[in-house]
Amino acid sequence: MAIVLVTGGARSGKSRRAESRARACPGRPVYIATAEALDAEMEERIAGHRARRGNDWIEREAPLDLVQALTDTDGGGARLVDCLTLWLSNLLHAGRNWPDEAAMLTAVLGQQQSPVILVTNEVGLGIVPDNALARSFRDAAGLLNQNIAAVADEVEFVVAGLVMKAK
Repeated sequence: MAIVLVTGGARSGKSRRAESRARACPGRPVYIATAEALDAEMEERIAGHRARRGNDWIEREAPLDLVQALTDTDGGGARLVDCLTLWLSNLLHAGRNWPDEAAMLTAVLGQQQSPVILVTNEVGLGIVPDNALARSFRDAAGLLNQNIAAVADEVEFVVAGLVMKAK
């Protein structure tokens, strides 16, 4: 069993890296999507990800109930969660208590039998946002990433398609 966190900036290659890691595990991989196609641009992004992955994946949509999705899919192939940053955004938009949800996620990760590869954005490397909402989101994402990195067996940072082992 392995918990792997793959992080990096936008368009860094982190999803491709995570897909590669999941395919390398025994069994049919499971793609747990946290994104929702709420507009045409997001529909296009989702379609691009699906086309790149192909049909050999089991797909599961979990914009909010990530813990349940991991519990339901345990015992088979590796699960790829793409991505934690969108999951956090969904939780905040739905008015859910993200620290409690994050605590439940870290707890369930420790109980998994099958590998879990989690993708997340590193949002704290740029300038300090100019508004309170953006700073609050950046801070929450940073704390969430720290919590998952602490329980992960491996952490990879992807920059320009290149992988750096952080843990």
